[in-house]
Amino acid sequence: MAEIKTKQTNANVEDFINTFANTEQKRKEGFELLKIMQDFTGYEPKMWGPSIIGFGQYHYKSEKSRQEGDWPLVGFSPRKAAISLYVYSGCSGQDELLKELGKFKMGKGCIYVKKLTDINQEILIKLMKSTIDFLQSKYI
Repeated sequence: MAEIKTKQTNANVEDFINTFANTEQKRKEGFELLKIMQDFTGYEPKMWGPSIIGFGQYHYKSEKSRQEGDWPLVGFSPRKAAISLYVYSGCSGQDELLKELGKFKMGKGCIYVKKLTDINQEILIKLMKSTIDFLQSKYI
């Protein structure tokens, strides 16, 4: 079985945002998301792999394979094309929240937004809450 490549590291989160975010707007929004997620979750931000900022963690075991590992409860990455938000678990009620979120694209395991002003931040917080509640009830 292949080893999971995305693991928690000791890299500095603020240094990452300052160097990885390719525009002043992305840096500003990266620090805004950092504050929103840290204030809401109460967890210190940690780097996961080279480009994901995560908050909290859980240990998962796949029901479909033998894969297991650790992953942040919620997180984000200020990528060049769009901000990747790791706040969606597909649990009950989240599809209704997505209808109120605003302008975004859905990935396999994340939500992509061009800029923070495109989404309703109160709905983002509700998505984080439902994801954390779901993951903690399932895995912790």
